[in-house]
Amino acid sequence: MATACSVCDKDFRVRFSFQRKRTQEGTFYFCSHECLERHLRTDREQRCEVCETPFEVLYTYQQIDHEGEAHYVCKEACRDAYFEARRAQETRMKRIAVLNQKGGTGKTTTSISLAAGLADLGFKVLLVDLDSQSNVGVSLGLSARRNISDLLLGEVHAMDCVKRFSDNLDLILSSASLSAVETELVQVEAARHEILSERLKPLTRYDFVILDCSPSLSVLNQNSLTYADHVLIPVSCDYLSLVGVKNIIRTIKSVNEVLLSPVDILGVVPTFYGLSKQCTIDTIRSLRGFFKDRVLQPIRVDPSLRQAPMRKQTIFEYKPDSPGAQDYRQLARQVAEKAGFSLPDAPEEAQDEQA
Repeated sequence: MATACSVCDKDFRVRFSFQRKRTQEGTFYFCSHECLERHLRTDREQRCEVCETPFEVLYTYQQIDHEGEAHYVCKEACRDAYFEARRAQETRMKRIAVLNQKGGTGKTTTSISLAAGLADLGFKVLLVDLDSQSNVGVSLGLSARRNISDLLLGEVHAMDCVKRFSDNLDLILSSASLSAVETELVQVEAARHEILSERLKPLTRYDFVILDCSPSLSVLNQNSLTYADHVLIPVSCDYLSLVGVKNIIRTIKSVNEVLLSPVDILGVVPTFYGLSKQCTIDTIRSLRGFFKDRVLQPIRVDPSLRQAPMRKQTIFEYKPDSPGAQDYRQLARQVAEKAGFSLPDAPEEAQDEQA
């Protein structure tokens, strides 16, 4: 698709990263290095992102294109420091797939609430909807011109799909077209399980990437497991959910052995806790017998968790003092700590007695 150069107004096709510059003021396009230089000469006053020194942009090296956005450094030492900080951030970032092949376990509620809870703790979070039902966007009342389908097809840069929800939380939404995209992925012969990893590779600014996966065993979920460092499994407190967990464990084992992409189970989240006392007791006992300390904060049955999507809000916006909000807030802290992040002490909250 042809694009007009922001300097000379010539139509051209964007092929290189320097030809697109995203800033808070908007997006600029350059058909050549000459036009980029001309733009820099008219947009010289910047502040170094490393040492915060105001300076005039005189050289191309002083502008860095990272994740599709322009960043500025005043000298080569600051440029080196910028890339060192970028490498450290890439190492720090944790990618978590929220997955259960059985439906009705509170998977999307857990994905949204965990992402929002981590963001409230001050972490930079990206939530990616990988379910064609698009429940993340529906729950939050959001839509996007570009979504995960466009990204998987390679039609857009990853940053073109990112939608800001709050200061610390960004989203990549889904659409019904994802089912058709998955059919195309099945037909890819080479490295089809690495497509998601390749498409999300430019996004390194986050502390956490949360993947809301579909309740199925699919090539897209295999992509998710190839990309992820960890898996978080929501399990409703009933017998059939325990059967679903066994299927997930087999899938993870297959990914680790066949695709040579190690991923581990970060934790299991019991959901619908307390709906049936005996089922709850039996489920928790079985989970703790197998997963030990990886059984995380149970999420109590709370009508507010079902009502929040009707208001297009997270549980923390809708009813921040509800049992559901308390439980997901504690879950976010547990996930952050298991991922290796240090946290300040949590304020004391009254907790219901757990089975």
